[in-house]
Amino acid sequence: MNRQKLLLTVILLSTSLLIFGQTADEFKAEKSELQTQLSELQGQVNQLQGRINTINNELELLGGWSTGTFGTLGFNLSRFNNWIKGANPNAVSSTILGSFSGFANKKTANSFFRNNVNINLGWQKLDINTTEGEATKFERVADVLRINSIYGRNVSSKLALSALGEYNTALLSNFNNPGILDLGVGFTILPIQNMVVVLHPINYHWVFGDNPDFSSALGAKMVADYVKTFFGGITWRSNLTAFVPYSSQEPSLREYTWVNGLSFSAWKGIGVGIDYAFRNAAVEFDGLQSYLIIGLSYSL
Repeated sequence: MNRQKLLLTVILLSTSLLIFGQTADEFKAEKSELQTQLSELQGQVNQLQGRINTINNELELLGGWSTGTFGTLGFNLSRFNNWIKGANPNAVSSTILGSFSGFANKKTANSFFRNNVNINLGWQKLDINTTEGEATKFERVADVLRINSIYGRNVSSKLALSALGEYNTALLSNFNNPGILDLGVGFTILPIQNMVVVLHPINYHWVFGDNPDFSSALGAKMVADYVKTFFGGITWRSNLTAFVPYSSQEPSLREYTWVNGLSFSAWKGIGVGIDYAFRNAAVEFDGLQSYLIIGLSYSL
């Protein structure tokens, strides 16, 4: 009886190993077939995406002006009441930060016209002794207005002669003090889809305001703008602008601004966004400027 049980166990074990081995081989074969099908489908997807890009380009030519807005709103509220271990046991702090960007672009077979506006505003309030009931006002911590326009005439599909105007200042306080205006001509390169690179070797840089230490100068202007939407609805926008004066007597007029926005749309253009920027402009502040906003994003 024991021998029969042992024999039966050996037969069942051998059969199970055989079945398992056959099943593993079948899985490997199926996996290989699916990978082949996936590669073929990916090739079709790439072809379809290329056709969609071509159609979008044609629609731009036929549709006239294309416009849109997007931005990020971040806010923070904290309150401590008799929190003895805190540095300030009765404190209320509030921060509101927001960025807004809008564009209006037009493209024809021989030319293009691109216009952008960017506004960054922020307020902060801190009351460290709420028991006394003293009112504390919101203090402005961010105030930026930037407008730029570029017009170009195509030389080829990747190159155009162009003229650019860009203006930077504060919006709500100290308007045009300082204010920076760039006007220049040169050429624009379209190296890849969704990227525009402006190189203007002839650009005049006007500085307005009460500070006598800074004057206007001739120099070179560079702008690079890129927008990319990734799988899953994640959109990245990046803009870099810089000015370099030709005169060695005006090195302090060198400046650059790099603005980035990353957003994820969850429902009807509303989602989560991150905006961050770096700026160096001695006419405004002697050092590196930056801001970071994390909050709700929107796109219209």
